Amino acid sequence: MKTSIVVAAAVAVLALSACDRPTVVVPAAPPTPPAAVNVPVPGPAGPQGAPGAPAEKGDTGATGATGSTGAMGSTGSTGSTGMMGADGAKGDKGKTGDTIVVVPAPAPQR
Repeated sequence: MKTSIVVAAAVAVLALSACDRPTVVVPAAPPTPPAAVNVPVPGPAGPQGAPGAPAEKGDTGATGATGSTGAMGSTGSTGSTGMMGADGAKGDKGKTGDTIVVVPAPAPQR
């Protein structure tokens, strides 16, 4: 690690010192007088040209291929049958005796 830092610093010093060049000053040439240029004066406009030919219509691209149909899914498993319920307890035998008849109250008159 120590030697890599030292080597990197030495390379940086050499790279930066190689860029130091003395500047050379070149004297500027004396200016030359501008040459006289004749500017033509535009004349009247010429006649309009003929219209261009209409463009041809390009060919239509080919239709892409139809995709393949997907695979059919598999059928699910049938569920198992539930367990049979337990039998309920048997009731006591009823008593014989008086019969009670419940008569509902009559509906109020409207």
